[in-house]
Amino acid sequence: MLLENPKGNFSFVRGYGPPFSAAAVAAAGFDLIHATFAPLARMADGFAAMERHLRDARRPFNAVCGIELRIPAPLTPAGFDEFNRGYIERLSAWGVHVDAANPVARTNVALEVNPVAEPSIYGFYYTAPAVGAGRPGFVLAGVPEIASRQGGKREIVAAGDVSADGMRRKTACVLEVLASALNEIDRHWDDATTVNLYTVRDAYPLLAQTLLPALGGASRRGLRWHYARPPVVGLELEIDGCAARRELVLTA
Repeated sequence: MLLENPKGNFSFVRGYGPPFSAAAVAAAGFDLIHATFAPLARMADGFAAMERHLRDARRPFNAVCGIELRIPAPLTPAGFDEFNRGYIERLSAWGVHVDAANPVARTNVALEVNPVAEPSIYGFYYTAPAVGAGRPGFVLAGVPEIASRQGGKREIVAAGDVSADGMRRKTACVLEVLASALNEIDRHWDDATTVNLYTVRDAYPLLAQTLLPALGGASRRGLRWHYARPPVVGLELEIDGCAARRELVLTA
């Protein structure tokens, strides 16, 4: 179900749990802006820098519809839940929740090479009044190869299987979940300006056979492969995407 966030000028799809929404799409008359930090910002510094930037841009905290995080290493399920508690508390302090639902999409991965020393913010998305014509942008939360989350238990597709077939099955699961989110916000891969792949496994066999055909027109803009792992031990693959009208680079 697509939920409206009138204070933030976007709508969103309720997520798979309290830490994030599944997708967000800007309202008519608004663009989606993607801002990244160079260098990456520690969590506390990054949130403070986000607040300053939003004030300077005359946008409310509610306008934030996506956040990209980097953590030092994958966490156990219990460690992941503990990490999320602090993160959710920070968003709650901003007052961004809508009907007790978190509207902010999120990607959270661990860099395999040159990892961060502590949890950091890579970037964020927010809405702003549109400049020019065009369809409002969107952001998809990062999706790993989890088929279901029944009763708090995560069912991993092809668990422990990093063979070519195992990775194909994982990728097919992720693409199916993302396709569902795109359908909810009435968008298609053709609308995407960026698609990100996060894995340390061999992705080359997946490109021509699975990934690029599924991405349609978005494949013509290339695919960003981040040598990184999903945030929970045992997961091997994550994909997200967005349609952003403007890209900014900020310093925390």
